[in-house]
Amino acid sequence: MRFFEFQRDARGQTRRLLVAFGLTVLLLLVAVNAALALAWGLTWGFWMPGEGLHLPRHFFAVNTGVTLLFVLGGWWVETSRLADGGGVRLAEQMGARPAQPSGNLDEQRFCNIVDEMAISSGMKRPQPMVLARDEGINAFAAGWDEDDAVVAVTQGVLRHLTREELQGLVAHEFSHIGEGDTRLNMRLVGMVFGLEMLFRMGQTLFEPDSRDRRMVAALIGLAIMAAGWLGWLAGHALQAAVSRQREYLADARAVQWTRSRDGLGGVLRKVLSQQREGVVPRQVGSMVQHMLLVANAGGRTEHWLDSHPPLSQRIRRIYGRDMGPLPLLREDEPLPAPVQPAAAAVDGGPGWTLS
Repeated sequence: MRFFEFQRDARGQTRRLLVAFGLTVLLLLVAVNAALALAWGLTWGFWMPGEGLHLPRHFFAVNTGVTLLFVLGGWWVETSRLADGGGVRLAEQMGARPAQPSGNLDEQRFCNIVDEMAISSGMKRPQPMVLARDEGINAFAAGWDEDDAVVAVTQGVLRHLTREELQGLVAHEFSHIGEGDTRLNMRLVGMVFGLEMLFRMGQTLFEPDSRDRRMVAALIGLAIMAAGWLGWLAGHALQAAVSRQREYLADARAVQWTRSRDGLGGVLRKVLSQQREGVVPRQVGSMVQHMLLVANAGGRTEHWLDSHPPLSQRIRRIYGRDMGPLPLLREDEPLPAPVQPAAAAVDGGPGWTLS
């Protein structure tokens, strides 16, 4: 795997997508002002025909200020809510508990690997946590920085992964913490929430009054709804695109740190095996989809809103070719005993002795 090249590409793509996100907000301001000017012209032409269009003083400045108030205010409210309590609290909300190395050998192995990765990467040791009720193979990292970071794995990870594979998975999550991906994605979540608030403001203006009548402001509300919805859709698509690039970057960093394609590659191939066997992962909200190793929701419009690249594409990048699923066995587990064929007949089949 050309991991240094893939890291440069992922970082470059992220920068371009963040610039595009900023341009989206600027275009949203232009769209809102244009929509409100059109709505004002239609209402003014209805009430004062033949007078021409006269916009109020500071019309565009006020519109821009109110729009930024909703977008940036929504961003501040949402990111403040997500920041409350740090990574441990967010992990606990998802059902994780601290790992217990003293009472469980698998959890002790997990904690040891977290310690080893912290030393080799030069990062602070995150809090190891376990989602004990989830048999699907998955993991996530949470926290705004290294001081409150968490690496959580599911019970399926502890049950099905070898030590090499668990090292690859932990290295992937360490990359998310070291590169600031969780902080970046939380900020993007807040910005998208702010764009959604603008749409809701228009929706409120568009709703009829208590007598089921729509006032003149309904046209303005409809214009804000249209601009807000387009801005939210574009922002959500860009957020998902940034998240996909960060997954590629974390995959490349995991291969670099462990010097093994079969570590993280084996994890993804076992996830592929679980998916083909119909193992249903535990569902989580869209807010934390980007934090997971493998998203449990996808298949939406042409994958534009998917927070993760397709599994097959990630595996192909790691190995340089297509690779199939792996059986859900660990190297320290005995292979299943072969099924012995049934006797052909009671009177002298193979392996039978008549008395």
